[in-house]
Amino acid sequence: MKSIIQQEVGKSVVGRDREVELLTIAMLQGGHVLLESVPGTGKTLLAKSFAKAAGGKFSRIQFTPDVLPSDVTGLHFFNPETRKFELKEGPVMTNFLLADEINRATPRTQSSLLEVMEEKQVTIDGETLTSSFPFMVIATQNPVESQQGTFPLPYAQLDRFMFKLPSEYPGFEDESSILKQWIQKEESPHISAVISIDELQQAADEVRNISVHNEITDYILKLIRSTRSHPLIEWGASPRAAVTLLKAAQGSAYLQGRSHIIPEDVKNLFHYVLAHRVQLTPEASLMKNTDEILTEVLKDTDAPVELRL
Repeated sequence: MKSIIQQEVGKSVVGRDREVELLTIAMLQGGHVLLESVPGTGKTLLAKSFAKAAGGKFSRIQFTPDVLPSDVTGLHFFNPETRKFELKEGPVMTNFLLADEINRATPRTQSSLLEVMEEKQVTIDGETLTSSFPFMVIATQNPVESQQGTFPLPYAQLDRFMFKLPSEYPGFEDESSILKQWIQKEESPHISAVISIDELQQAADEVRNISVHNEITDYILKLIRSTRSHPLIEWGASPRAAVTLLKAAQGSAYLQGRSHIIPEDVKNLFHYVLAHRVQLTPEASLMKNTDEILTEVLKDTDAPVELRL
């Protein structure tokens, strides 16, 4: 599954195989992804291409300060012809929701996504609508204009995202390929769905059956609890972070063709799951960044050496 989606997305997005892999894990485990990078690095294109390759319905919301919660969730409106109030579903009722520049929306509008991201449902004037499988929010934001008409996501909202993926500038060869694509073709490559919803559901069921050894759960808990006792971390990771790390490791094992989790699954995803879930002390932020602290936590926590399955 990973390879066919990567191959299809690669038609329009160059050098993002790792991001596609993490998006696939999040999709199978009902998670959401926050893409953060400077403008022009292909965040929106990556999200749109992935959604098209994975099939299902796709919606996009361009967040701005004047977007209202009802613009996201939907609303009841009065139909003068029928003389009744009717429900108009918002773009959130889809399979893949691209929340473009989410930090430009006001906190009130940002919070309209909380219920559907956590419970896969949305309540409109007392009426509850359930989202269909798969449901995934892919949000983008750029850190460049963080003080210019933007509203940083609160911790409660960040904690809903399975991964935070910092998209870096492409390498020389990848950027050269991007230029060649535009020289050779006037139109963007067509992305087709390469997997069905039924196949996605079957894969999601198989992911949940990936076995987890007790030593793996102990290892995850040691890592999470270490963030709470680290002298340079003011706010450690929540219990939701432990569950998310476990689910992410299951997804990684599945895509690697294994029926069980190994410590490397946890290590390889640790930064992506935890980077947006811990807060450094003011003193620590002057000396180190979050990734450096998390690397120390990984290094200082002993991983299981041999698992008896």
